[in-house]
Amino acid sequence: MGPPHDAKPWVYWFWLNGNITREGITADLESMARVGIGGALIMEVDQGIPLGPVPFMGEEWRALFSHAVAEAARLGLEINMNNDAGWNGSGGPWITPAQSMQKVVFTTVDVTGPGRFEGVLPQPETVRDHYADIAVLAVPAVGDFRIENIQVKACYQTGGAGPAEKRELPGEMVADPARLVDLSARMAPDGRLAWDAPEGKWTLIRFGHTSTGVENMPSPESGRGLECDKLAREGIEAQFAGMMAKLIADNGEQAGKALAATHIDSWENGAQNWTPKMRGEFERLRGYDPLPWLPVMTGRVLGSLEQSERFLWDLRQTVSDLIVENYAGHLRALAREHGLRLSIEAYGGPCDDMPYAGVCDEPMGEFWIGGSALTTCKEMASAAHTTGKNIIGAEAFTAGDRERWMEHPGSIKALGDRAFCAGINRFVFHRYAMQPWTDRAPGMTMGPWGIHYERTQTWWEETRDWHQYLARCQFMLRQGRFAADICYLQPEASPQGYNGHNPRGHDFDNISARALMERMSVRDGRLVLPDGVEYRVLALPDVDTMTPALLRKISELVNAGATVVGRRPTRAPGLTDYPQCDAEVARLAGELWGDCDGATVKEHRFGAGRVLWGVTPEKALADMGVGPDFSSRMRLGWIHRKTDGADLYFVANPMPYAVEMPCTFRVAGKTPELWHPDTGATETATVYSRNGDSITLPLFFGPAESVFVVFRRDAEHEDPVVAVLKDGERILQACAAPGMNVTRAVYGVQDDPVRSRDCREEVQRLIDSGAAEINVADLAQAGDPAEGVRKTLVIEYTAGGRRGRVSGQDGGTVHLTGETAAIVVTGARYGVLDDPARTRDVREKVQRIVDGGETSFEVPRLAEGDDPAVNVVKTVEIAYTVDGQPHTASGTDQDMLLLAYPAEPHRAADFRNGLFEVREAGQYEIHRASGQVVQVDKRNLPAPVEIRGPWEVSFPAGLGAPEKITLDTLTSLEKHPEPGVGHFSGTAVYRVRFTVPAGLFAPDRAYTLDLGAVHVMARLRLNGEPLGLLWKAPYRVVATPSLRPGENTLEIEVINRWANRLVGDEHLPADSERWPEGNLKTWPQWLADGKPSPSGRVAFSTWNLWEKDDSLPESGLEGPVRLLFSDW
Repeated sequence: MGPPHDAKPWVYWFWLNGNITREGITADLESMARVGIGGALIMEVDQGIPLGPVPFMGEEWRALFSHAVAEAARLGLEINMNNDAGWNGSGGPWITPAQSMQKVVFTTVDVTGPGRFEGVLPQPETVRDHYADIAVLAVPAVGDFRIENIQVKACYQTGGAGPAEKRELPGEMVADPARLVDLSARMAPDGRLAWDAPEGKWTLIRFGHTSTGVENMPSPESGRGLECDKLAREGIEAQFAGMMAKLIADNGEQAGKALAATHIDSWENGAQNWTPKMRGEFERLRGYDPLPWLPVMTGRVLGSLEQSERFLWDLRQTVSDLIVENYAGHLRALAREHGLRLSIEAYGGPCDDMPYAGVCDEPMGEFWIGGSALTTCKEMASAAHTTGKNIIGAEAFTAGDRERWMEHPGSIKALGDRAFCAGINRFVFHRYAMQPWTDRAPGMTMGPWGIHYERTQTWWEETRDWHQYLARCQFMLRQGRFAADICYLQPEASPQGYNGHNPRGHDFDNISARALMERMSVRDGRLVLPDGVEYRVLALPDVDTMTPALLRKISELVNAGATVVGRRPTRAPGLTDYPQCDAEVARLAGELWGDCDGATVKEHRFGAGRVLWGVTPEKALADMGVGPDFSSRMRLGWIHRKTDGADLYFVANPMPYAVEMPCTFRVAGKTPELWHPDTGATETATVYSRNGDSITLPLFFGPAESVFVVFRRDAEHEDPVVAVLKDGERILQACAAPGMNVTRAVYGVQDDPVRSRDCREEVQRLIDSGAAEINVADLAQAGDPAEGVRKTLVIEYTAGGRRGRVSGQDGGTVHLTGETAAIVVTGARYGVLDDPARTRDVREKVQRIVDGGETSFEVPRLAEGDDPAVNVVKTVEIAYTVDGQPHTASGTDQDMLLLAYPAEPHRAADFRNGLFEVREAGQYEIHRASGQVVQVDKRNLPAPVEIRGPWEVSFPAGLGAPEKITLDTLTSLEKHPEPGVGHFSGTAVYRVRFTVPAGLFAPDRAYTLDLGAVHVMARLRLNGEPLGLLWKAPYRVVATPSLRPGENTLEIEVINRWANRLVGDEHLPADSERWPEGNLKTWPQWLADGKPSPSGRVAFSTWNLWEKDDSLPESGLEGPVRLLFSDW
């Protein structure tokens, strides 16, 4: 597969605090083009790096930016320019206070009537010398009660608004809106007011708006200024004119070409709840004047608590709508006028993420080393799928200060595959720090943050194969349309982010109310979007509110033949047309749900469709005869796309060890093909079985391996292999083997037979059907033995002749891996371990995970429900036993922890491109579906041969290591007694001579070199002929064309990581002044003069992240190196 240029991955290209040079720009872009990067997203930030000589957006800066665009055009790259300095929002020194984000401010004066009041109402808070009045209202005084969480509910702060309160309050806590008096016209410009107050206690509230004072961050001082107004078009117009319009003009014809896009990153600029035109905009969107309800924004209750909450819902929805329309939507229009695209990380703000993402060209999520934030990828993919966008980006592999140059392509591949399975199809590596020098390494950093992904990496020049892998995946994952069975409707709520779901064997999208109302229809009983995406079931949110407009649309869909699953709404959420809106919801819901109550009656037909309540979407699909789209015994990552003539499944092993298992695909009548994105090779599958509307393939995955399973050709005259036997024992079969036999399964209240039930047969059926996991609460659908009580599922089974046990509770999941190792957690601490106040005992939590059948998990899961240190990278230490043997494990929030490796599978024989390859000596039988049996005798196949030393290892000059050393036995270099060897970072060359007896050669025999353990990449030459690069496990390469009888010469270039040299340099005197965190105080003079380090240090970095006492990482070639034989 040769992917096109636009399928290549990108990088975040951070320019650091004015430290920019022409030669650095050219070297960076040339290096990107050289290794297969397709584009760069530029941000200039201040991250603790000393100030450089080039002010942001100054004449020299703009000339350098134009140079970058010109060089990108020359090299075939694209540039996406963030729409401001820093990475949050849209702001700069050109934004005036009046054009900035605005907030409501107010002061109050208590008055008692009857009587005349004359006085000056205090001016409310004023920020940046900007203030404008909104209104002066007299409201009957109320007690001290204030609406809970008003700062978020009224959009003064970002966060979750939480549920609306509806309880009745005493009369003295509620103001009658009919008695409210608008005194705005009576107040003089200086705030003086005269008013004859009626009888009673009154509160005069002077409302105004001022700047929030929020600035774009983390920006260089020269680019810092107020954030623009996000609720009015004038705000983003001022921002665009202040920066992007100038850069577009500077770059002439390259605008819309090499200068391809502009960008908004994740929302980190707080909330906004006003704009000068807010009153008119609110009335346009909600249908009523907000002014009489402004006292609710102070936390006071008007009319009733429910009515006040409804107004706040309307306020939040209006803020969200205006951000979508006047900020993101209008920026997209401005960009398109000049041929530019708009990308947005559309989450974290005071709005509904899905519509916000839906108005840009390229929604983007993010994911961090360790797996956190992957939910943003699924969320942004859903937004793209439901609004017709085909490219979904991700801020990829970002990290905290524990990454420290340790990651490399082989270590991050599995995480990247998880992002692909979430729907991402463009990686934007976070990050590439712009390198102003051409002779310093590892050089410039973006503070301590992100994966270090720039031309100064030890392995940078060897990343082309990795980038080709990503490009092939990204190209394939843009073909056709996303395939999913379930569409989950998001609640009508703002602000809101991702609402997670976990339907077994079925993929899904979330959809916003806006997208559903504007884009969804029904065809042949399926819910369809204009771009061809279709779903079998629409699942409603578990809330009791819905606007009449949305409910009318859902009624239309059901009437046209849709299947909808979910509860009946009872009222509208806002004040629009209140109270008639509630009556309309009740009427529409009555028609649609009829007598369906979710308990005694769970289905109601309406028109050509039906509504289900009290069943899960998975159960609804099963009742429709729709089985899982994909299933496997272990939880593999997967995603399915459909073209007009083909089904494409991407399937990935998330584990750092090999796995083998049958995988079932819901495809009928087509022949499976395996497309390997790491090599570009394709082959027709040989071993598989058909079962009605599905096909099962036994797939073998190496560590973190992935494959595309493609169905495109009609099955004609096929006779697939269904089993292979070696020495009479079955080693390969097409259908799922009876790997787990359930001996006992009980669901209910533990140790209470009366409130428990036997579910052994039910669980066995699920396992036999290929289920990889069971959502415990689903068992209640077939019979709830203890209603209203949290129940436990216990499964005991045998697998491979050994006993195993898994358990879990309602709300959790048990994993049916067949693992039989008995793991007992004896101790576990999680948090900031040297601070007891920020550390938790998580032994029981870890044991529950293990009991649920998982021997590996992401460390951040331990923070769920009780985070001991919010926004801090935490550490876990675990003591446990496996089958009675003690073990320990530790990691941080960036890690996936593995507590027990299962026995890795090994295929003694396999099929490649239809040919039978034997890897172990023995007698084989090949059984085909037709009944044909073929005998293959390979008892004379040689066993693997280890290639022993002595090994000569040579090092490049000037990097602190000796010229060469000799190793009699391979071992990791950090253990070598010579400090220059243990502290070496770079490329070491291993050379060895070995002899292969002529008797080991035979026709139709293949030869493979297995390098064993490699830290972290290897490039091989055998007898002077290149064999290629190995960048991930297993480190194996075919040697057949180059191997010869007699003496052979093997040369292996092994590239390790920067950490070893950085630790070594810490043993030498300091050559620069540093802050305690490790960053430079000032630029050292020797650096400015272009001289080497005066203390003899080999490396130079703007941020030291290693100390001399840190343990050295593994390094070099550890082996064993073996020659493997296979016969065809």
